[in-house]
Amino acid sequence: MTQPKNVQPIRDQQQLEDMKWALRRHCSERDYILFVVGCETGLRVGDLLKLTTKQILDLKGKQNKILRVKEGKTQKIRDIYIANCFEEVFAYARSVSSPYLFPSRKGERPITPTQAYRQLNKAAEFAGVEHVGIHTLRKTFGYWFYKATKDIAMLQRILHHSHPSVTLRYIGITEEEIHNELKVLVFFTNP
Repeated sequence: MTQPKNVQPIRDQQQLEDMKWALRRHCSERDYILFVVGCETGLRVGDLLKLTTKQILDLKGKQNKILRVKEGKTQKIRDIYIANCFEEVFAYARSVSSPYLFPSRKGERPITPTQAYRQLNKAAEFAGVEHVGIHTLRKTFGYWFYKATKDIAMLQRILHHSHPSVTLRYIGITEEEIHNELKVLVFFTNP
């Protein structure tokens, strides 16, 4: 799998909607739900693909819609809040006959990261979104979390990064964007 070197988050709300439309129209419900869960949780694709239908179905009666996941790369346990997309994911999970939430059409295994990459890029072509790779979902989560909260320390913790500068670079926040934010920050009004 040859990934573009410049994988980016999706920074535009319309492009997010276009990706969702393209995934549903030109790929499958599985690929659409993968995109939604990835953007909503910030999980790595490898960890998303290990999710089971049972994990989702077991959340139905619970107040907090929190998945407990052991991340493959860090081996750390992470609680994933999925209430924002739960109803959609639950309805999809009920229709899946595989133990895996994102099953392959070949056998009883989940799709591979390579297949996820292919489907995301297929939808990106239809949606006119550039620089899409398997890290796009996680980067998109990080970008929108940061834009909403400006809390880089919390995001660094969520993504298990070693330093805030790593997190800023990962989500594509550039020095220029930081300077633009500082330009509108006013402490004192002119007399």
